[in-house]
Amino acid sequence: MARPRRIVLLRHGESQGNYDDSVYEHTPDHALELTPRGRRQAEAAGARLRETFGGERVSAYVSPYRRTHQTFQLLGLDPSLVRAREEPRLREQDWGNWQDRDEVLRQKRARDAYGHFFYRFAQGESGADVYDRVGAFLESLWRSFEKPDHPPNVLLVTHGLTMRLFCMRWLHWTVAEFESLSNPGNGETRQLILGPDNRYHLDRPFERWHTPERPFEGWCA
Repeated sequence: MARPRRIVLLRHGESQGNYDDSVYEHTPDHALELTPRGRRQAEAAGARLRETFGGERVSAYVSPYRRTHQTFQLLGLDPSLVRAREEPRLREQDWGNWQDRDEVLRQKRARDAYGHFFYRFAQGESGADVYDRVGAFLESLWRSFEKPDHPPNVLLVTHGLTMRLFCMRWLHWTVAEFESLSNPGNGETRQLILGPDNRYHLDRPFERWHTPERPFEGWCA
């Protein structure tokens, strides 16, 4: 099994929806584009990634949203070294069609009270739904590692919540641990690095806004 040395998760650059959430009322979430600032963030992320990858091969998976496609294109990676494909299971948490601003604010307040993992948007998904499809993607990803010529690097161009849920699934975090962490900023990365113990470790933690309970601490190896 050719396990990659690193798995890099990248959040897309700033989108129109990050800048002005009223745009969701008339533009589908998947069609939102990068802002000029978001384009600069993607280009800056590309400079860092090119240094990280050097001249090594990369297997890239990109969410089907326009802003993630644009982010990937602006990274400036060498096409001769990158095998890229669209991966719908890495998409953003679905809200369900166009959004009514007042209703979104109401549901966001309800989600904060109920919990981001379990709360299900009225016409969309819960965090748990995203976790399940990320888990299905992980099964496919692990099968790809069985190929002896698998690239030493994996790149996932995706969304903030999806990044946290991917790490939750990979690192076996509890729901409480997930709920205690914040999304990375636009254009930020987190890397899962294969260590000498043959396990993957985050290169740096997600920002934590409170300390979670750890009911199974001391029980798991």
